[in-house]
Amino acid sequence: MLRDLRSGPAGLSGRDAARRLARFGPNTPARAGSRSTWRALRRQLTHPLAVLLLVAAALAVAAGTAQLGTAILVVVVLNAGFAFLQERHAGRAVEALGRYLPPHARVRRDGTVRSVPATELVPGDVLLLAEGDRVPADARLLSGGLQVDASALTGESVPVVRDASAPDTAASALDSPVLVFSGTGCVAGAAEAVVHATGVHTELGRIAALAGTRPTDESPLERQVRRVARLIAAVAVGVGVAFVPLGVVAGLSLTEALVLAVGLIVANVPEGLLPTITLALAVGVRAMADRGALVKRLSAVETLGSTTVICTDKTGTLTTGTMRVVDVRGPGPTSAQPGPAFWTTLARCSTADPRTGAGDPTELALLEGAAAAGAGVDAGVRDAERLVLYAFDPHRMLMSTLDLGPDGPALHVKGAPGAVLARCVLPGEARAAVEDAVDAMAGRGLRVLAVARRDLAADLAAGSPPRDVAESGLTLLGLVGLLDPPRPEAPAAVASCHHAGIRVHVVSGDDGRTAAEIARRVGIGADRVVDGPVLDAMTESELERFFAGSGEVVVARAAPEAKLRIADALRARGEVVAMTGDGVNDAPALRHADIGVAMGRSGTEVAREAATLVLTDDDFATVVAGVEEGRRVYDNVRKFVVYIFGHLVPELVPFLAFALSGGLVPLPIGVLQILAIDLGTDLLPALALSREPAEPGLMDRPPRPRSENVITGEMLVRAWGLMGPVAAVLATGLFLAVLVRGGWGPGAATGPGSPLHTTYRQATTATFAAIVACQVGTAFAARTRRVSLRSVGIATNRLLLGALAAELAFAAAAIFLPVANTLLGTTPPPAWVFACLLPMPLLVWGTDEAYRAVRRARGPAARHPAPPVAGP
Repeated sequence: MLRDLRSGPAGLSGRDAARRLARFGPNTPARAGSRSTWRALRRQLTHPLAVLLLVAAALAVAAGTAQLGTAILVVVVLNAGFAFLQERHAGRAVEALGRYLPPHARVRRDGTVRSVPATELVPGDVLLLAEGDRVPADARLLSGGLQVDASALTGESVPVVRDASAPDTAASALDSPVLVFSGTGCVAGAAEAVVHATGVHTELGRIAALAGTRPTDESPLERQVRRVARLIAAVAVGVGVAFVPLGVVAGLSLTEALVLAVGLIVANVPEGLLPTITLALAVGVRAMADRGALVKRLSAVETLGSTTVICTDKTGTLTTGTMRVVDVRGPGPTSAQPGPAFWTTLARCSTADPRTGAGDPTELALLEGAAAAGAGVDAGVRDAERLVLYAFDPHRMLMSTLDLGPDGPALHVKGAPGAVLARCVLPGEARAAVEDAVDAMAGRGLRVLAVARRDLAADLAAGSPPRDVAESGLTLLGLVGLLDPPRPEAPAAVASCHHAGIRVHVVSGDDGRTAAEIARRVGIGADRVVDGPVLDAMTESELERFFAGSGEVVVARAAPEAKLRIADALRARGEVVAMTGDGVNDAPALRHADIGVAMGRSGTEVAREAATLVLTDDDFATVVAGVEEGRRVYDNVRKFVVYIFGHLVPELVPFLAFALSGGLVPLPIGVLQILAIDLGTDLLPALALSREPAEPGLMDRPPRPRSENVITGEMLVRAWGLMGPVAAVLATGLFLAVLVRGGWGPGAATGPGSPLHTTYRQATTATFAAIVACQVGTAFAARTRRVSLRSVGIATNRLLLGALAAELAFAAAAIFLPVANTLLGTTPPPAWVFACLLPMPLLVWGTDEAYRAVRRARGPAARHPAPPVAGP
């Protein structure tokens, strides 16, 4: 490698490094291109419903009603601006990857050691690495050895050993014993290494490229709303265009026919749908924040609710992210627990400091275990009484310390069981029993260390004996097994996922035995365990078939590309995939899954920037809470869609009556009055429905299929087949009653200056008031999908009661305020009209309540079959 890089043990010259920097560029990951603000805003303005309203505004202006056109245009701009501000967020995952590098690095240049900015490293530089350093570039060790914390890059919870003289037979670069990678940390040892990759060519740079190559997909709700919007647009345009010639045939002028077309379009378009959905998702974001989850994209709330599969990382997600002593045993065949000397050795043989948290995570865990056993030693006292430190050596696979204790000098040793046992005096039978114990503990996914001791004579200790001499003739004290233990709340959270029909797969960079052990401890089936290289060898079709099987899967030593392939394979089967993680290596999968979930406390900044959902409490149970919140939000979206669609029919029927009668029946409601309903009286009750509590059994249902529409046939039956027609009959009937009692007959003039003009304004106002009154009944009916209103309680949603009060106040202002009368063309109707309005909410609600009672009598709601999930 030195030859190919045209370098040597003394490193590069300053001039050569400068030339290479100009050639290879700075040592930083690729940066994502800036997102166009105009493009994001344009996307909101080109939404099908927005385009349809813009067409209506243009027709209104062409017809000479500029006031109506301006009002519609204001609605479009406000809707687009609100959605833009709510959904706009900057993805800074790639920039965070750059900040993950250290600011400076020590290199040999011109034959001397100097500190240079990490961004100026080039291939061929010789790095000097020591305990506590972060590796600034991908490099090959030249001499020495290191223990490297690569968890952020590989997901492996235990530090790995890198040794310059080890044979490199690894199947993948990440497992190579002689390579170190940018962004990992040195926890022990010292080494020199030659840089072979910088910037975009490093493992970190490759992850940056993966994290920024694919655009974010639309959420299921966004796709459904866009599909519904296109359908509504097609219907509205078709109806509007069809009624222009009908209006002309009926005796209307072309201008009047165009106004009629505008009215039909406005009546067909639910202007409040998009802002209400946006507000509902924003409310869901606030509710999830209260439960420990920060949502960076509004649609993520609904996406999490539709999740069918969770692919979770292990370290820091299912586990605490810190090593713990979980098993100890003594040295003899029948000894269950080691003696006090075992714990004293663990307390002495360490360089970590529990007070500051500095040191190897494994050593900190061992010190915590020793302190719990009553053998804790203050780090300052320990270091003061230390005579010699034999640091961890990758060749020897152990470390030892020579300490001065109350009984004289003693050597304390810990390390790999094989290395320690080879230096112990142990009978054959006892040795076989210990080796069996090591195999059993390792089979449970534990990291196993052997602990030994030797008392040294004072004269030998005083001379700082050679390491080979000191580390011989040892007495084995016992074995210690460590594990990054499961979070206490994880089993209950996994059980909730299973109950909700959600599979949980573990995709980890850790060892297969360890990952499977953790999975089983938290209740994940771990029915099949596969190593990353085996998974990488599968074709796309083989991968899809592999995940099509029943049960749950543990994928060990998974590369970043593997996580992306797994997500794609699951999504190809129609699954909605949530991917959790906390490391740098998780960033691409978090960025491109249906929803990426990152840990807020233990997670890296890279993972937090790439994810759409950040758990502030690092609690896997919060994912389940997010699923529940997402399902509630989606149910509530459907509730206010029923509410909004419920009065489209009474808004459309008046235009049909006007057109089909050939103008004999005057238009029962004005276009501006419809806008006042859609944007004035609609929004608050619809938003209040978004805060509706979850119906019973929400988490007992399996996930809905990805193909299931947000608007179902049942919803349309309730809105357009029941409540809408009832409201249309009531509103149109009240309109005709006011006209007839005022002396009107078919074909009589009602325009400005005619004797019946005031009566006509009173009649249109009655229509407006009737639609508002029917909205009250629709709001109560929409609160439940299947159960009765009595079962959830009339007053359980106090926000809805307040919103309905505000709706009625707005309607009263539109009817009685002179300014509103001038703007909307309203006039207070006779007193008897208000008496007719009182029973209308009950009639609308009662119709839907009877329909739901019939459906309940027919049997329970159909359920989708839950996916098979193996038990723990």
